[in-house]
Amino acid sequence: MAWILLFIAGSLEIAWAIGLKYSDGFTRPLPSILTVLGMLASMGLLGLATRSLPIGTAYGVWVGIGAVGAAVLGIVLFKEPATPARLTFLFLMVVAIIGLKATGGHG
Repeated sequence: MAWILLFIAGSLEIAWAIGLKYSDGFTRPLPSILTVLGMLASMGLLGLATRSLPIGTAYGVWVGIGAVGAAVLGIVLFKEPATPARLTFLFLMVVAIIGLKATGGHG
């Protein structure tokens, strides 16, 4: 169950990271409110997941999911560069997330 909570928390991290862009520096009310709610929910679920997962593993996976997801959506939604080097390092982050999941604890 902890891994499911952690995956949802990471997915919400992607959402709030993208929400930051849409909030335009917290100048647009609805995107700003949704972004802050996403942040709170994401961190709350991370906190629940750390009840049974090691903090280093949980935090690393959470950050990794958020970073990879935000980078991919940045490429898709905002036409950010998708250079071979960038895609290679995103792939390596996915490998690291899988490695942390495989070796990092139970829950």
